[in-house]
Amino acid sequence: MYEYEFVRKVRPATITKYRQVFTVFHKLQPDCSTQMLTSSMMTQFFKVLEERKRIIGKGHIRTGIKKSTVASYWTNLNSFFEWLRIKGYIKQNPFSELRYPTPQYEDKKFLKKEEIEKILTAIITHSATLFIQKRNLVLFYLLLFCGLRREEVLLLQVRDIDMDRKILTVRSETSKVRRTRYIPLHSQLIMCIKDYMRERKDKTTPYLLVSANRDDRLSFDGLKHLVVVLRKWSGVRFHVHQFRHTFAVNFLKSSNNIAKLKQLLGHKDISMTIQYLRCLPPTEMRGDINGMSIDEFI
Repeated sequence: MYEYEFVRKVRPATITKYRQVFTVFHKLQPDCSTQMLTSSMMTQFFKVLEERKRIIGKGHIRTGIKKSTVASYWTNLNSFFEWLRIKGYIKQNPFSELRYPTPQYEDKKFLKKEEIEKILTAIITHSATLFIQKRNLVLFYLLLFCGLRREEVLLLQVRDIDMDRKILTVRSETSKVRRTRYIPLHSQLIMCIKDYMRERKDKTTPYLLVSANRDDRLSFDGLKHLVVVLRKWSGVRFHVHQFRHTFAVNFLKSSNNIAKLKQLLGHKDISMTIQYLRCLPPTEMRGDINGMSIDEFI
């Protein structure tokens, strides 16, 4: 963990995920040692993970996990096992004899127009103060028109907004891939930022999105609470990352340029960008199909 955190400079959110996954692994396999790390042992771990009973929500007991959850555990544990192998603690990664469980995402990841409108209405009508309303609108439009990750939007600073050039900078130290990228600002977002900056003029924190209770940035817990409240007010069950998917789908719809989308999302590989388009509605492809003609076939 120290090597990943202080040498490789992995994001805090990723470090937290590693710790959470390892904690579950150690809880379900408390007697595990490096000598016991085999493919059979890992198969048993995922079996226990599948069959364990969990309390969800208001006392509901649930068993079973999604294939995407298995893939997430695999990815995080694989990093640890590879580290053990490279350092010589184990001769072979236990996952080397097992096939990666490629997840299949069939659920809708993006937000529909009517859902976006309901969330926007909830922000406008239910915010406690004018300052909170303006802040939440900026947050809403940053997610919707810039496709930022949760960490990126919360760690955004005032200096990252260039109103003259109409450019937003995602600094390398806040980016998941540790690369700086630049995103053009949407005209509607620019207006919201200007309104919000007039309301936050007395704040000294360098962070753009300010907490409701103190002169500091909006925290991860604060954002989590806001999402819960907005779900209640709007009647839309959503999570923050869905805005990133919404941005991706709608940008591709308007531009039809996946290379530009890759740059805006800050992906290293275009295959990562394609994952965001897995739920593109079939109706959006009808025009492309109808545009085909036998006379123009190769």
